[in-house]
Amino acid sequence: MKKIAVIGAGTMGNGIAHVFAQSGFSVALIDVSAEQLQKAIATIGKNFDRQVAKGAVTEEQKAAALGNITTFTAMEEGVKDAELVVEAATENVELKLTIFRQLDGLAPEGCILATNTSSISITRIAAVTKRPELVIGMHFMNPVPVMKLVEIINGYATKPEVSESIVTLSKQLGKIPCVVNDYPGFIANRILMPMINEAIYSLYEGVAGVEEIDTVMKLGMAHPMGPLQLADFIGLDVCLSILRVLHDGFGNPKYAPCPLLVNMVTAKKLGVKSGEGFYTYTPGSKDLVVSASFRK
Repeated sequence: MKKIAVIGAGTMGNGIAHVFAQSGFSVALIDVSAEQLQKAIATIGKNFDRQVAKGAVTEEQKAAALGNITTFTAMEEGVKDAELVVEAATENVELKLTIFRQLDGLAPEGCILATNTSSISITRIAAVTKRPELVIGMHFMNPVPVMKLVEIINGYATKPEVSESIVTLSKQLGKIPCVVNDYPGFIANRILMPMINEAIYSLYEGVAGVEEIDTVMKLGMAHPMGPLQLADFIGLDVCLSILRVLHDGFGNPKYAPCPLLVNMVTAKKLGVKSGEGFYTYTPGSKDLVVSASFRK
């Protein structure tokens, strides 16, 4: 594979484009918003600047990688020569199904269609295409240029050779692939989200405060980030969406999202992306302040 298309220029999409371009692939970055594409290229450039400052890449390698990325607002133009398409749109099942219906009609025959979904059924997504054997999950972790894991999810009809090719490709990117099967939440979020939800319940029920919950998990369990801070980083709306996929998929009440999480998303307190969640966030500052809503 040499030509990759990435659908969606948000946080995950620009990170995925970054790692493919850095590894020498020709990348078509596609988004309906030209403004979002401009922001994505600026973000990729800043992330490369950090790598240059750390000595991880040279200025020449940065320039070459940025030269590997071309932006498109029209999907048909961006995917027409692609050998692999990685969809990285918002974690919304109807949106993803719409995108894959369109992709199936626009991408070349034999092109593999991958989704960066963190919880939505690969089999369900594949079912709206005429090439379900070529549909697979390729779940990168955020921030993509830093995190090594790629969770590769086989749908019901995914061909073994497609899975093998994505494993090989992930290794070419310097990532560590882990292959799992298609059940709600896969592995990463099936384990992570109930933990985050339980941390939110502990806050909701007054067992401990925000800082106390996060400190216990960081110092007691050697987690680099507490679950409430991590939820803010992921996005509380994304956490809620994944928990609802788990709850609907398994029908088990243990996956029911905490009412506090539901209320915070309704109030648009989404974490880092909105400037406030369990903590408040000041642009350019590394200091965390417990949100006023949770101060005693």
